[in-house]
Amino acid sequence: MRTRDIYISGDIEADGPIPGRYSMLSFGLAIAATFDGATFAPRGEGETFYRELKPIGDEHVPEAVAASGLDRAELARTGSEPAQALAAAAAWVESVAEGARPVLVGYPVVFDWMFLHWYFVAFCGESPFGFSGALDMKTIYQQKAGVQLDAAGRNDLPAELRAARPHTHNALDDAREQAEIFNKLFVWEGR
Repeated sequence: MRTRDIYISGDIEADGPIPGRYSMLSFGLAIAATFDGATFAPRGEGETFYRELKPIGDEHVPEAVAASGLDRAELARTGSEPAQALAAAAAWVESVAEGARPVLVGYPVVFDWMFLHWYFVAFCGESPFGFSGALDMKTIYQQKAGVQLDAAGRNDLPAELRAARPHTHNALDDAREQAEIFNKLFVWEGR
């Protein structure tokens, strides 16, 4: 067992609801904190990683692409090759982890995890987060706040847990925003 976890906030922008059939167009990773079981250490404006990717197919949902503000045609010309981008991301995670257990965090983590895990396995053979290294911030809030899941969205957060950063649908901006929320939420005592 590793002696500490390193929490890395991850966000993705995709052109549809599932990986493989649809493409991850961009992803951002931002270090949030470390935790050794006793000491929680926020990393503030920690290191980050960001890439925009070439689509892996033609199928897409126009509304999903519009939400991201990305241009699929432009990404087909200028985006990073997924294999190269994911290999660089895996190397970045390993280097910033410095022997700690990398844990992907998100609000909620399930959508972003689904795409990132699929892409890491498809293009690198494995994920630097393993097969289950994810922690869902929405679930943490739902449990600490004592609310039903439908009342645990990002917009339901009390003011003291909200990020100063806006939610922009830029994967790196949103990863940084989530890191800020995570650092507040982790130590929040709840209601």
